[in-house]
Amino acid sequence: MSDDPRRAEFRIFTAIPTRWMDCDAYGHVNNVVYYSYFDTAVTGHLVAQGGLDAAAAPIIGVVVETKCQFRHELNFPEIVDAGIKVTKLGRTSVQYEIGLFRQGQSAPAAFGHFIHVYIDRKSRRPTPIPKRIRVALAAISE
Repeated sequence: MSDDPRRAEFRIFTAIPTRWMDCDAYGHVNNVVYYSYFDTAVTGHLVAQGGLDAAAAPIIGVVVETKCQFRHELNFPEIVDAGIKVTKLGRTSVQYEIGLFRQGQSAPAAFGHFIHVYIDRKSRRPTPIPKRIRVALAAISE
């Protein structure tokens, strides 16, 4: 569709191989798996560029909202290019736009958004995004 994001709009990409177990009885990647691809792309960037240690960090990002619009089915075996960019960067929250693309395609198979709120692991209260993570997020901002 004409308003759908294009590959060139995204700042970075993560190649994610589909797995046989991702497919459902209809023979394509099940809709809930697309959200795991979103999470894999975002968390991979935070680990690689933001120094995130999800198991031990005192401040963590938790998902408060996510949305996905489907355009074309994905299958096994296939490599999905998950593109991400930051569309809103606040004091305690960040919104990502994510596109899932077949290799070599400029139109997305699916796209959506993902919002993290950063919280203190112990108190579970919102807290400012850590500096190193903020720098990694700013690097992929619109």
